[in-house]
Amino acid sequence: MTSNTMVMRVAIRVDASAAIGTGHIKRCLSLAQALSESGAEIRFVCRHIDTVAARLMNMGVHAEHWLPAPAEALTPQPDAPPHAAWAGVPQAQDATETTLALSKWCPDWVVVDHYAFDARWHRAVRDALGCRLLVVDDTADRALDADALLDHNWAPDHRAKYAGRLTREPRWFCGPRFALLSAAYRHAPRYCFHDPVRSAGVFMGGTDPGGISGRALAACRSAGFSGLVEVVSTSANPQLPALREACARDGRAALTLDHPNLATFFARHDLQIGAGGGAAWERCCIGAPSVVVAFADNQNAVVKALGSLGAAVGSSPDALHLSNSVRALIEKPELRRNMAALSRELVDGYGTLRVAIALLGSKVLLTPAKQSDAKIAFPWRNSAITRRFFRDPRTLTLIEHMAWWCQTLSRADRNLLIARLGRVKVGVLRLDWDAERQQAEVSIYLDPNYAGLGLGKQMLRELSLWVQVSASNPKRLVAEIHPDNLASRRAFESAGYRRLDDQHWCLELAI
Repeated sequence: MTSNTMVMRVAIRVDASAAIGTGHIKRCLSLAQALSESGAEIRFVCRHIDTVAARLMNMGVHAEHWLPAPAEALTPQPDAPPHAAWAGVPQAQDATETTLALSKWCPDWVVVDHYAFDARWHRAVRDALGCRLLVVDDTADRALDADALLDHNWAPDHRAKYAGRLTREPRWFCGPRFALLSAAYRHAPRYCFHDPVRSAGVFMGGTDPGGISGRALAACRSAGFSGLVEVVSTSANPQLPALREACARDGRAALTLDHPNLATFFARHDLQIGAGGGAAWERCCIGAPSVVVAFADNQNAVVKALGSLGAAVGSSPDALHLSNSVRALIEKPELRRNMAALSRELVDGYGTLRVAIALLGSKVLLTPAKQSDAKIAFPWRNSAITRRFFRDPRTLTLIEHMAWWCQTLSRADRNLLIARLGRVKVGVLRLDWDAERQQAEVSIYLDPNYAGLGLGKQMLRELSLWVQVSASNPKRLVAEIHPDNLASRRAFESAGYRRLDDQHWCLELAI
């Protein structure tokens, strides 16, 4: 194993409340899960605004620090961000309290998912803690000072969206490829299409703003649907008594609270009605035909985008509009069929891990491969993205691959290494030794799910350290790279290799 074992620390500053909703904490809990899986230590910082956040947090799973409840209602200053009231206290006060909560812990990264804070909060926390900052946003309604920016909503041009809002050039994690979904969505069963709508599902977020869940149930009935409607909500929903009554009065509605796995809920109904927040991307991942309702400006953008892409039908909260949208989907099975396919293409369930791996990439570890790793690496090796630049670009059978892997592990003139971050295995490195020249040829490929995150560069840098520690008198590492493989060329160059000609690269090792 390589020596790069110091654990990276990531703090997450996020809130939930009746006004804010539950989506911010839910997506941050998903990110925390992926960061922990990838080897990081996590600490949440939240404020006691009301009881919503405390009900959502997974007590005991990650360390938590709770900031005190606001002493009085906040009247934001004229120059405050548009959503400043959500924080409950002035952002300068919050920055000070957050810094004090984290000063002894010394985080490497602070993730802030809060529309109430702008570049002033970002700078104050970064400067005080000496950390880097990942800002999670989708409003683009205030100045941001971010080392990395995460906006998992779709936009035709995220740089144009944030033009004039950024005080520095961040690392960009933008679009549904980085959707912050829980680990359950990576391998959850997808929706299986049926022509008739047998049942419908309604989920309008954890706090159900304006009691829209009951309105969605009524829209199903006014659209002529008489089948089962499952309404999902949470114990934090302030509209819960009225929703219980509406479901009981309907007679064909089931109310489910605090559903542990919405992926299964999205997959079991032929029609979904939901809000245009983070759950919109969860429904896309499952391929659930959906009517998506906008409650806020940032949700308007999501609803419009999904509609333009053909991945959902957008609706306003207006009862008649909602009913007409539901009727249109019920009556047009071919529309629902196409929608299911298009939505799955947008979101694959690996977005949260992509963000985690990108943040933690400098901590990649190399370990000798085992025979049990062969099945894990098999789909990586056979990916069209991977093998198109191989000397032998054939698709191998599993038997052929397993035999090659076993034979490679037995050779004295080869090393086969697995790259990983925490428990997540991300790539393969092979060294073919030329003892006479005291050099090795390097071959590398990644899990295609994590392409474009800078992992190749980090793996190659760690490899040079591994070779100098583990090999006898190594002088250089060499590589043959296809001239069209621009990503690989950039990775080797960033890792210190120099180009010898159009296909050959070399790294002289310090002995």
